[in-house]
Amino acid sequence: MKYALITGASKGIGKAIAEELAKRKHPLLLIARNEQLLNETAAVFSNTYQVPVHYLSVDLSEKEAANTIFNWCQSNNYSVDILVNNAGYGLSGLFEKYTAQQQADMMAVNMTAPVELTALFLPLLKQQPKAYILNIASSAAYQAVPYLSVYAATKSFLLSFSRGLQYELKKSTVSVTCVSPGATDTDFPNRAQVGAKARKAGEKLNMQPGEVSEIAISKMFAQKREVIPGMVNKLSAFMAWLLPKALVEKAAASLYE
Repeated sequence: MKYALITGASKGIGKAIAEELAKRKHPLLLIARNEQLLNETAAVFSNTYQVPVHYLSVDLSEKEAANTIFNWCQSNNYSVDILVNNAGYGLSGLFEKYTAQQQADMMAVNMTAPVELTALFLPLLKQQPKAYILNIASSAAYQAVPYLSVYAATKSFLLSFSRGLQYELKKSTVSVTCVSPGATDTDFPNRAQVGAKARKAGEKLNMQPGEVSEIAISKMFAQKREVIPGMVNKLSAFMAWLLPKALVEKAAASLYE
């Protein structure tokens, strides 16, 4: 039996991705911090879609998190053919508003955990007839975002990592897809403490997690390297590339300061 391992799977896009795979009758391994939400989600998906669902509560900011997940899979003989690095969060406001530890924890979840999980699981993924790595970045990956400086930088890292890795693996059985959603109706603005102006702007453009997940999974199976869901988000990324960086950063800063 082959499983899809999904981080940040208890809510938002991660939960929607898990449900999209469950609809396709793919067994699931759900990873998140909140054990109660994981238990509830696993029960619903297992009963609704009649697929095996297991879960593990782990804080990905912890140093040994990736090893804990990998060892859990090994000890239970869970064979993984899809790795979804979805877990991530942002901190908005002045950089100096947050401690060095808070910034480091966010970087650990957004960057270190995906890299470590990929490093641990890749040798096993390459043994599969076909396997997939799906990394969830953000439209913020395409520009510097003042007042979301570190978050945007972590997503740029994940996008760059994904593109480079996909090239390295192009002759293997493993494909790498990076999806960069824009504004999505999730809990991100609350955890990131996003201000009212940015919230209002986002609400006008919000996609639903189900929309994003359907696009993400379809493109993953199609072995697409880089995906930006939604025409507005595609246009925004193009404009960020086309326009002077100072102008783009000023526009972003006006939303988040």
